[in-house]
Amino acid sequence: MLKIIRLALFVAVLACANRLGAQLLVAEPPFPTANEQVTIYFDATEGTGGLANCNCNVYLHTGVITSASTGPSDWKYVVTTWGQANAAWQMTPVPGQPNVYSYVIGPSIRQYYGVPQNETILKLAFVFRNASGSLEGKGPGGTDIFYDVYPENLELTINLTSPSAGNFDIALGENIEVAAAASQPSQFFVYNNNQLIHQSATGLSDLDYSFQVLDEGVHQVQVIAQSGQQSDTSSFSYTSRYQVDLTSPTNPVVLTSMGQNIQVNANAHIASNIKIFDNGVQVAQTPNSATLSHQITVNSSGTHEVMVAAAYGAYTDTTRFVYVIPGNVVLQDPPAVYADGITMLGDNGVFLQLYAPNKQIVFVIGDFNNWLPGTAYQMNKALDGATYWLEITGLTPGQTYAFQYLVDGAIRIADPYSTVVLDPQHDPFIPEETYPNLPTYPYGKTTGIASLIQPGAQAYNWQTDDFAAPPKTKLVVYELLLRDFLHRHDYTTLIDTLDYLANLGVSAIELMPVNEFEGNISWGYNPSFHMALDKYYGPINEFKRFVDACHERGIAVILDVVYNHLFSQSPLAQLYWDPAASKPTLDNPWINRDARHPYNVGYDINHESAATRKYIDKVINYWLTEFRVDGFRFDLSKGFTQNFSSNDAGMSAYDASRIAILKHYADVVWAANPSAYVILEHFAAATEETELNNYGNGMMFWTGAGLHDQFLEASLGFPSNLIGASYKSRGWTQPNVVAYMESHDEERMMYKNLNFGNSSGNYNVRDILTAMKRVELASALFYPIPGPKMLWQFGELGYDFPINYCPDGNIDNGCRTSPKPIRWDYNESPNRRRIYNVKRSLIELKKAHDVFSTSSFILSVSNMVKTIHLYGTEMDVVVLGNTNVVTGNASNPFLQGGWWYEYFTGDSLFVADPTAPLPLAPGEYRLYTTTRLSAPPGGYITADYEPVTNFFSVQIAPNPSMGNAQIQFTLPESDWTEVQVFDLTGRAAAPPVRERLQSGPHALALPQGLAPGMYLVRLSAGGKAETAKMVVR
Repeated sequence: MLKIIRLALFVAVLACANRLGAQLLVAEPPFPTANEQVTIYFDATEGTGGLANCNCNVYLHTGVITSASTGPSDWKYVVTTWGQANAAWQMTPVPGQPNVYSYVIGPSIRQYYGVPQNETILKLAFVFRNASGSLEGKGPGGTDIFYDVYPENLELTINLTSPSAGNFDIALGENIEVAAAASQPSQFFVYNNNQLIHQSATGLSDLDYSFQVLDEGVHQVQVIAQSGQQSDTSSFSYTSRYQVDLTSPTNPVVLTSMGQNIQVNANAHIASNIKIFDNGVQVAQTPNSATLSHQITVNSSGTHEVMVAAAYGAYTDTTRFVYVIPGNVVLQDPPAVYADGITMLGDNGVFLQLYAPNKQIVFVIGDFNNWLPGTAYQMNKALDGATYWLEITGLTPGQTYAFQYLVDGAIRIADPYSTVVLDPQHDPFIPEETYPNLPTYPYGKTTGIASLIQPGAQAYNWQTDDFAAPPKTKLVVYELLLRDFLHRHDYTTLIDTLDYLANLGVSAIELMPVNEFEGNISWGYNPSFHMALDKYYGPINEFKRFVDACHERGIAVILDVVYNHLFSQSPLAQLYWDPAASKPTLDNPWINRDARHPYNVGYDINHESAATRKYIDKVINYWLTEFRVDGFRFDLSKGFTQNFSSNDAGMSAYDASRIAILKHYADVVWAANPSAYVILEHFAAATEETELNNYGNGMMFWTGAGLHDQFLEASLGFPSNLIGASYKSRGWTQPNVVAYMESHDEERMMYKNLNFGNSSGNYNVRDILTAMKRVELASALFYPIPGPKMLWQFGELGYDFPINYCPDGNIDNGCRTSPKPIRWDYNESPNRRRIYNVKRSLIELKKAHDVFSTSSFILSVSNMVKTIHLYGTEMDVVVLGNTNVVTGNASNPFLQGGWWYEYFTGDSLFVADPTAPLPLAPGEYRLYTTTRLSAPPGGYITADYEPVTNFFSVQIAPNPSMGNAQIQFTLPESDWTEVQVFDLTGRAAAPPVRERLQSGPHALALPQGLAPGMYLVRLSAGGKAETAKMVVR
């Protein structure tokens, strides 16, 4: 819940810049209802601070969350348009309050947004921006900003307005400002760890109280408003510790020269005994003061470590900085055999080379020098004035070393070409089983991400040296996000799963980004190190073993790579960064200060820069040679442009520079591996894609959301046109279109069938068995079309959780990239295995018979009954499918008279008149060949789906658990649902939970606090029930 404050408090709170509790958003009145006017106040310095000191007009972008919203971030009734400088949406600067803006929403909230009376307004929703939208003001972490709308006749409610954080750290001696507003005149009580520390007068609407922190530990503060018999409580917690801080110097490393003075200012926040030591020698002391100031005169060379030690009673703390007199920079070119990045020298040395134009002095700091800069680790500068290099020897074979570059005494970065990095924030959450023996980050010695090297590391012994990637015509790609595919999310377990994928018949696996990305829980499109393997999925040699195991099974490995942009943890960003604007500096060699196209996220890479070409070229070569991957899918390749555009039409226009860039990268790929795949997520002008399709070995193109939508419409039972699955529809002669019905970025077919399918009479696509068969139908009309194909993970089992499914069971756009349920139990369902077998059969046909790669084919796929005609030397093929929900006739179904053999059933049909219409039931499909083929891998389909006994596909996860399990299930239709938990004697272990749920997948939290043991969880709905076992540890 966002904090709110009365107007009387607003000026008091925001005017005190040094006080805890500055507010991102406040309102008057503080408890607005839907039928009254409200004025909102926005502090641009709070949240992301994207509009702080912008010297610009500020506009609001706003809507509401209502009872009709599908989730907590599903905006409704948006009354503004992004990027338009409409005066009606411009905010008013608050006089005397820099960076504070106001806006009146009226004559009432309901009237302003146009919300009908029968819909409840729950929250106001905001993002603030400049005129173009290039600058944004959002909540902490980039979230939307929400403000509660209250019901009429509101009971006593308290809102804490300061501190703004619900849980924070604070130094001993600091003051905490407590401010609150109540909806009725009240008396306020403040308790700290259950001890009353303040009691206000009665009849107050606002509380403004502060107290000093005098002891260490975790504290829970409760603020209570009481009016008559009514009361309401809000709370926050803080962790306090005694600490001494350096306010000067501000950098932990000071580069200086003989005779210079260094000002040292220390603050212990409370009267203390403070001492300053220079290389262990005391140089200053104050016995009873909160601060100490002292000047150190530099009178000796070398590296000096300055320590400030403070004591307050039994509490002590220290802080440090280093000052060093750099040596004269050696101007000398590095040996020509070395390139930028890290080059290991045998088993006991390393050669480091950093490209850093416009920088002055660079040190290498790391485990080998206790993270202290010294002249022995000062890098040489090449004659170009931009390249720094250093050779380090005497390292211990087999030992790991972390290191960083210290640039100009202020910037600490890992090597941009790191292959492994240590991340102090996210490494602690990587399980030991995923990455055994992960070295510990050097906490207390440095900050930020560090490179990791291991001289004499054990080389991987490749088992497969003669792998030949499948030709494009036989390419069936399985797109996979390791995080949502396996509970252990590691390469070791993925290797154990390869037989499942090999049995399905896929000829390639496309991994969503596996290079180092920010955080651990991600799709991976927020890269920080393009050449480092993200440790959340496992170590380098296990990834190599995965590639090797794929090649042993004839499966190629394709990497999804993100070269359109990078995120701020990247050293390419940090080395040239403007902290005030939170964007790259103008002289950044790799990154545009401002994005050149509207689809960018993160920071836009400048591919016309020679520095960028050099960087990307090396990254491409590394993955192809070090890991033997078989190609790349270039994410957002349309973004490889320096031509500015503000809309999709401009961005999609023919771009000669972008074409040259992509041809260059394709040449780099093919120089390393002539048979490697180059796949683009492009969606640009047809002339541009055609030119790239015809270049070199031929680049391939994703078909995009358009074809996905058409296949979903066909599956749902609505009109569709599937012609986009054919490369010929583009006028091409080469099969360079990677067609797909589902991808990581598109909705799941089974979910759409269950929730939005068409119907007629007793035939209803939303029936779960019919929905499954419609997936078969779509597959039969998809895989036989010549050209590369792709499927998204678990699509072969009819995965039915939507793309926007949230971990809490809601469906919300904000959960698009959130983890999804991993349903390997679907593989145990005979009906879902039938989908698997149908897809497997179609894939095997494509790989085994050249007619499915023929260039002689005719598609009639724009009507409800669709036909595919394939002409081959071995045999001819006809595929028929009725996508309607009523019976239909296939016109001119056969190519010729004579015997035709239906592949899935084994039936034979003598055709006297090939033009005679052939009736097909709704959802029926057939695949005929002129040569009788062996039975499909899963056997002939001679019966319909088995009756459903596991009606709801119940799964308990995690199981066993520590009492934090969920029940995950799928409802075939909307119904009242009851969940009961029993012990093994049949006694109820918790009260039943009963609610009405919509059709589709759900996840509900099971009762907590159960004693360790085994339980039975029973789900019932629509007169059916299903039971699963649950173990609580």
